[in-house]
Amino acid sequence: MSEVDIHAVKRYLLELQDRICQSLSDADGSAFHEDSWERPGGGGGRTRVLEEGGLIEKGGVNFSHVHGSGLPPSATANRPELAGRSFEAMGVSLVIHPRNPYVPTSHANVRLFVAEKPGAEPVWWFGGGYDLTPYYGFEEDAVHWHRTARDACAPFGAEVYPRFKQWCDDYFHLKHRDEARGVGGLFFDDYHEGGFDNAFALMRAVGDSYLEAYLPIVQRRREMEYGERERQFQLYRRGRYVEFNLVYDRGTLFGLQSGGRTESILMSLPPLVRWQYDWQPEPGSAEAKLYTDFLPPRDWV
Repeated sequence: MSEVDIHAVKRYLLELQDRICQSLSDADGSAFHEDSWERPGGGGGRTRVLEEGGLIEKGGVNFSHVHGSGLPPSATANRPELAGRSFEAMGVSLVIHPRNPYVPTSHANVRLFVAEKPGAEPVWWFGGGYDLTPYYGFEEDAVHWHRTARDACAPFGAEVYPRFKQWCDDYFHLKHRDEARGVGGLFFDDYHEGGFDNAFALMRAVGDSYLEAYLPIVQRRREMEYGERERQFQLYRRGRYVEFNLVYDRGTLFGLQSGGRTESILMSLPPLVRWQYDWQPEPGSAEAKLYTDFLPPRDWV
């Protein structure tokens, strides 16, 4: 299979959405609500959302497959030579906001882009990754997350994990605060190395390893007792998540610029959040430790 096999990618993505939703639903004890939709400009998708669960305060797992006559600016910012091409894009994107502040928020996505124009070979690439956003850091959780990511990348070369890890650290960085969003993980884009078979296999390895990376952390932390202090800090830190997604996130920008479904695009936002002017953690506190020991990028494996 040397040529782009869009149907194989779509089958995989739909199965991945099913698998992730079933596993998270089993962990929570509640079901996802499914909302199928069509995009006026071409294509559609199915959004699955779980709200007010026992474990998950709000979580969404979205599949989309859209196409159009011209790529939006967010898709051509790094590839200006593709401006004016028609496009086809599909992917699974998810964000899980747990209720317990000791359970980290997680994000993952895997996607395929194809850009075409008459008389030219189609240009295609895969992208995706996953990252972890704890409110209270635990070293064993960060180590497990990153070792799982490393192991998923290992069959594709020893240099892949360090490269994608660095890319993730650079990407999920709030420039206006000079602060990382979380402890990172994997991020890659414009990936077509080794041809379609190899690139598709890497995308699958990333998608397949998400549950292995996240669920053990969830099970370790979900029964930890917390109070109003921890809850308020969680809501405050969720503000950083909102800031990144609305200011920097390429997926959010692509969806809005391409006329996507707003409800599905913004499903990543947490249900409750707070901002407080010039708040600073108490020195030596568990909240301060997040800033000093976990947000600065480091080698976790």
